[in-house]
Amino acid sequence: MFRSVGALIGDVLAVMLFVIIGLFQHGQEMSAQNMFLVGWPFLVGVLIGHLAIRSWRAPFRLWPHGVFIWAITVVCCMAIRTLFSAGTETSFVVVTAIVTGVLMLGWRAVALFLTRGERLQVIDLSSAGTADAAAGEDASTADGPADPRS
Repeated sequence: MFRSVGALIGDVLAVMLFVIIGLFQHGQEMSAQNMFLVGWPFLVGVLIGHLAIRSWRAPFRLWPHGVFIWAITVVCCMAIRTLFSAGTETSFVVVTAIVTGVLMLGWRAVALFLTRGERLQVIDLSSAGTADAAAGEDASTADGPADPRS
């Protein structure tokens, strides 16, 4: 549960960083109002992406979860911006797709790298458990089947 909330927060921070960079690049005021007005379509897209892909099952996966969440975010955001005539010029769509892709997939790649030890321990424990179970079966059958007549 905490990982899925963490993934949602990571994506929200990624798109809000994109919004803040965009406001700064275009010389607009860094106010909460401007950040909300520009950022809400992205936030709706992130939420729809997380719900559509059911990200709570594997929140940090790059493929397919991260890629689909990113794609759904961009498509939903552009659809909302088109509905509200907020501007969806081709150059904006391309820059949005590239930068949000780098940010949203980049933090997931870093998270996967930093938690690789946890995943390796889980793999080792699960393979050790199956090896122990197999060894236990071999030990029980080493004497041969019990003769019901004796």
